[in-house]
Amino acid sequence: MKHLFLLLITATMVVSCQPVQKEVNTTYPFDWEAATVYFMMTDRFHNGNNSNDVNFSREKETAVLRGFEGGDLQGITQKIESGYFDELGVNALWFTPVVEQIHGATDEGTGLTYGYHGYWTKDWTAIDPNFGTMEDLKTLIDTAHKHQIRIVLDAVLNHTGPVTEIDAAWPSDWVRLSPVCDFQNYQGTTACTLVANLPDIITESNEPVMLPTSLVEKWTAEGRLAQEVEELEAFFQRTGYPRSPKAYIVKWLTDYVRELGVDGFRVDTAKHASEDAWTMLYEQSSWALGQWRADHPEQTFGKTPFYLVGEVYGYHPAGGTAYSFGDKTVDYYQFGFNAMIHFGFKHEAKKGYEALFSEQNNYLQTTHQGKGLLNYIDSHDDGDAFDKDRTQGKKAANVLLLSPGGAQIYYGDEVNRPLTFEGAVGDANLRTPMDWASLSDPLVAENLTHWQKIGKFRRAHLSVGKGIHQLIQEAPYAFSRTYGDDRVVIGLEQPLGLKKIKVQSVWTDGTRLMDAYSGSSAEVKQGVLVIDTPFDTVLLQEN
Repeated sequence: MKHLFLLLITATMVVSCQPVQKEVNTTYPFDWEAATVYFMMTDRFHNGNNSNDVNFSREKETAVLRGFEGGDLQGITQKIESGYFDELGVNALWFTPVVEQIHGATDEGTGLTYGYHGYWTKDWTAIDPNFGTMEDLKTLIDTAHKHQIRIVLDAVLNHTGPVTEIDAAWPSDWVRLSPVCDFQNYQGTTACTLVANLPDIITESNEPVMLPTSLVEKWTAEGRLAQEVEELEAFFQRTGYPRSPKAYIVKWLTDYVRELGVDGFRVDTAKHASEDAWTMLYEQSSWALGQWRADHPEQTFGKTPFYLVGEVYGYHPAGGTAYSFGDKTVDYYQFGFNAMIHFGFKHEAKKGYEALFSEQNNYLQTTHQGKGLLNYIDSHDDGDAFDKDRTQGKKAANVLLLSPGGAQIYYGDEVNRPLTFEGAVGDANLRTPMDWASLSDPLVAENLTHWQKIGKFRRAHLSVGKGIHQLIQEAPYAFSRTYGDDRVVIGLEQPLGLKKIKVQSVWTDGTRLMDAYSGSSAEVKQGVLVIDTPFDTVLLQEN
């Protein structure tokens, strides 16, 4: 599918033009349940190549922030190489889809819009040139792996891109164009289009279908029809799957795993497709990652399983592991998912530190033990953010990075990137370009430093995200986290200057502790650590 022989031919040329990479010498522990995932809009993060900013004559004037802004795969790679994610303690990257998008624009009530966000697929087997090339994606993944950063691609299997004046609908045995979902029950959520003019893949069908004529013509013009057909024949022969729409797409998505070493998928609109599609995706992704690791032992670090995290809108762990449609419940953990995005977290985070942390701990030590929860405080399509006005930057870091479970940083959380933009409508407000120049602002730099210190501490200690939470003292607030032999104590809202923290439940007298936040150290005496630092945060570990 991706013609890796072409990648090999160009490998020397690609490597020769790359900047010198910042090496990561320390080996860090990793578990998906405690991962720090940095999520970015590919088009809005960093423009690494100005020459690919316009393709397919996408030159119409769009509504505010609803066209391509120039961000691309090369831009992400440059920030990996610079050490930006290393300094944040990030150990996984998730970016919006980079497969080829519809070529035209559409207006469904928010103004003229192109597929800058990546969720309007035209061809799952190709990279959209606005985002870069297959070589760019390979370079990004290889570079991330050298920095001990896993890659999570955004998988869209539920729908294609809208119909435009130059983008036709897929055949009727592939997609449905009506009815629009009413979300009243299981049927009204799955066998329907999410919104008008968003063709819905008929994922519940196992009936064989032919390749869409539009794809056949496209691949013929690109000179790769024979290659694609040959690979499809091999896939269906190996798996024994019927040639259903979902099986084709699973093949195309898992090719990125088999050929490039992708570590996981974030599944878009998971509850709007049949559950067996996700089982199929997980099984084939796991097989594909195993094949890649066998073929690339020198590039493999760790043996963590393939990661499948689901966007089941409205999922809250308080309801148990199953999601209720009203007339039916579905436990997505039973269909290949390792984790669910925790949609209630941003509200729970307003309760206060101990109420939040103890509640998250309870979920993960009881109903969700061995199951992942990915917490977030804002995202690309959730206007109800924890800190919409960006007035609580440091507290946002505390609630997100210090909560039990996985943490999803949305690009710019760490630098107070604005979540509103003059003239923008709806979710366009949430997708402003990353303002790299803002890092020169002392207040922004101070906020970033706080995120970096906590992020690196979290990366170094699995106990922060995966350990058992225990309150040590209510005021000044301090708690411990323990996971096996890994023990830490964290203090928040501590007095500036001299601090006294009761640590007898964690460490014995005479133990030398270091505060990773300030770099200071002290010895435990009579069950108490007395330490003098100019900050209100302490991150204690054995020295």
